[in-house]
Amino acid sequence: MILTAISLSDLSTIAQQLLNFAGDNRIILFNGDMGAGKTTLIKSLCVELGVMGAVSSPTFAIVNEYAGAQSRIYHFDFYRLKNQTEALDMGCEEYFYSGDYCFIEWPDKIPDMLSLHYINVTISVLNDNSRKISFEKF
Repeated sequence: MILTAISLSDLSTIAQQLLNFAGDNRIILFNGDMGAGKTTLIKSLCVELGVMGAVSSPTFAIVNEYAGAQSRIYHFDFYRLKNQTEALDMGCEEYFYSGDYCFIEWPDKIPDMLSLHYINVTISVLNDNSRKISFEKF
């Protein structure tokens, strides 16, 4: 599925469509250049899932945990990882197999740790305000 966000106001609808597309799949990978809008889309997803508090990038913490209306949400940012072992050492696999939502930025840093079933989201910058957002199931 390929969608276009012309402005930030489009993200709520895109987040709803992504969650519907994902169904029971709770592992969602986010790909895109730095500044493409990965965290911004994740914020919209968290709002749709009932998160009441602030949602921010876990760039330095690596993982943030949020309480949604019906489930926990784990938001990972692996940009600063030097290797997969760092993710293993922090117990990422336990999060991935918890049954809770796991939103993963920079999944290319942990290629051998990804489950067999996930949703892959790619965000491409079209111009200053517009983004092409595609998602597919694996």
